[in-house]
Amino acid sequence: MAAALVTLTRRADFLAAARARRRATPGFTLQARRRGEGEPAEAVRVGFTASKKVGNAVARNRAKRRMRALARAVLAEAGRPGWDYVLIGRAGATAELAFDRLRDDLDAAVAAVHEDRRGGPR
Repeated sequence: MAAALVTLTRRADFLAAARARRRATPGFTLQARRRGEGEPAEAVRVGFTASKKVGNAVARNRAKRRMRALARAVLAEAGRPGWDYVLIGRAGATAELAFDRLRDDLDAAVAAVHEDRRGGPR
C-alpha cells in the first residue's frame, strides 16, 4: 500500500533533515531522518530544494518538478511512515539526467539510508 506523502514546508524540518542521514547520487542528494517523539508518525514527509547553483528560475523549477515526480513514483512505496526525506537538486544533473536513471538512484539511496551501519536493514 502506498503511503501518503506530505510536503515539508517549515525551515526547522529541513534543518533537522540536514543533520541526519544523507546519500549523494549523480542526480541529487537525499537527506532522511526518523521523526522523534511528539512528531506525527503516520505519513511520509518529503521536501524539495534547488539552490541557485542549479541554474536560473526555469532550471530550478524544472528540477523541483522532476524531484516531485520522483517522490510520487518511489517514496510513496519505498518511503517509511514516520520519516522525513529531503531531495536536493544538483546543477546540470537533476533536470537533464534520464528519469529512469534518477528513479534507480532514488531507489538505491532510500535503501542505503535505511540500512543499518552494520549492514542490515533498519
